[in-house]
Amino acid sequence: PSLPPSAAMENQTEVSEFILLGLTSLQEIWGFLFALFLLLYVVSVLGNGAILVVVMAEPHLHTPMYFFLGNLSCLDIFYSTVTAPKLLAGFLSGHQTISFTGCLAQLHFFHFLGSSEAILLAVMAYDRYVAICNPLRYRLVMNPQACLLLATATWSSGFLHALMHTVMTSRLHFCGPNHVPHFFCDIKPLLSLACGNTHLNLSLLNIVTGGIVIGPFILTLLSYLYIISFLLLKVAVTGKQGKAFSTCSSHLTVVSLLYVPVIFNYVLPSPEDNPERDMVATLMYSIVTSVLNPLIYTLRNREVKTALRKMLGRKLYPGR
Repeated sequence: PSLPPSAAMENQTEVSEFILLGLTSLQEIWGFLFALFLLLYVVSVLGNGAILVVVMAEPHLHTPMYFFLGNLSCLDIFYSTVTAPKLLAGFLSGHQTISFTGCLAQLHFFHFLGSSEAILLAVMAYDRYVAICNPLRYRLVMNPQACLLLATATWSSGFLHALMHTVMTSRLHFCGPNHVPHFFCDIKPLLSLACGNTHLNLSLLNIVTGGIVIGPFILTLLSYLYIISFLLLKVAVTGKQGKAFSTCSSHLTVVSLLYVPVIFNYVLPSPEDNPERDMVATLMYSIVTSVLNPLIYTLRNREVKTALRKMLGRKLYPGR
């Protein structure tokens, strides 16, 4: 005889931990991948840490542009730390187990920091728009209180967005299997393992996360379209044009590295599940972008390079 619904639910085994299957099952290349991603992670932490220290230590860099750059570096350090250590441990010991609570924590911080960075890039684009197109009003518009308010709103929005996904995922029932086809606990792989209706979760992922990505992306593009048209039509001095274009090109490079893979991963409809494609996209915006951000901003920014040289000079030759 068939069991009543309550008894059937009691007989289901509740999953208490997950097994992360990792980036690849080819053990022959685990050593190489471990060395590669360890190098990328160390470069990311050191590079972003250096920018953070320089921005805080040098008084002439206490401007809105570098305040937001410091926020970006801080986000990048935390963002890569959410996934990289677990990925590296997987290359050393094979499949990684993670508790249900740990899985939810990883999911939360990944989306908290990722969505905060997406919003922050739009804020940085607005800052450049005001600085280039309305230079006389720049100090008034981007005053310290406004910058602090924008930064607080950025981090808070990212936290609330992630909290929504964390709470909704925690309410799902997982009765097995518990093998996550990814190198960390992301929403889509977890939803594929849930024993129940995930329609609401998928709808929130598409609508809310899509809005968090597409909204700032459109605002960023509009800001730069206006900046470029302003420079081409109204600014006649070539030197000023060149400096402004250099600043904007750095920011646009960062924007494309973050937004494009995120849009492919979460916004564009996928005809079928493709864990390999999702993992490659995730590596691009969670680890590779965090490595390239400090390189892009330091190599293309004369003020940051000068401040770094001055700081290194003081450390190496303290008597001078």
